Amino acid sequence: MNALIIVDIQNDFIPGGALAVPEGDVIIPLVNRLQPCFDLTVATQDWHPADHGSFASNHSGKKPGDAIQLNGLTQILWPAHCVQNTQGAAFAATLDQSRWDSAFEKGNDPAVDSYSGFFDNARRATGLGDYLRAKGVTDVAVVGLATDYCVKFTALDAVQLGFKTTLIEDACRGVNLQPSDVKKAVDEMETAGVVVQTSDAILNY
Repeated sequence: MNALIIVDIQNDFIPGGALAVPEGDVIIPLVNRLQPCFDLTVATQDWHPADHGSFASNHSGKKPGDAIQLNGLTQILWPAHCVQNTQGAAFAATLDQSRWDSAFEKGNDPAVDSYSGFFDNARRATGLGDYLRAKGVTDVAVVGLATDYCVKFTALDAVQLGFKTTLIEDACRGVNLQPSDVKKAVDEMETAGVVVQTSDAILNY
């Protein structure tokens, strides 16, 4: 049983959003085409309260890109984004949700950020891992936003949990705060055992 994990394709992460990933919208038609190739499709959704500790605006004198200590963890500060029940937190309008089995919210604790779809940054589970296991999933493929943050950590946790994990590289886009961040993220995933493929390997199978 295989599953496609669609990571955070939300309005605030695509052009025009509060934390837009360059070309974040370009992957949506490809993600839609990939969905029928999998037995199961799930999504993750950043779902922050307005007072979330990762927002630079909630720290006097701080700006996006600064790093702080948040409850003992190093935290990069971001513009306010994906605030619960706002349009920015909604999934992109052109993203096909008709095949989804479930969606998992993350980042809803104001004191802890959550990059991975499986665990928050304090390693508390979101329920995604147990859900996939209960469905009999053995293999997962990861797509979405952003390659160097939420996609990377979701893929790394999937491998650690014992899922055979594939990154569909052309169905992801990265933030690239530093010019080589995406390449480093892909290298890190490969080193951890993630198979890196392009969509052709799946669509032309």
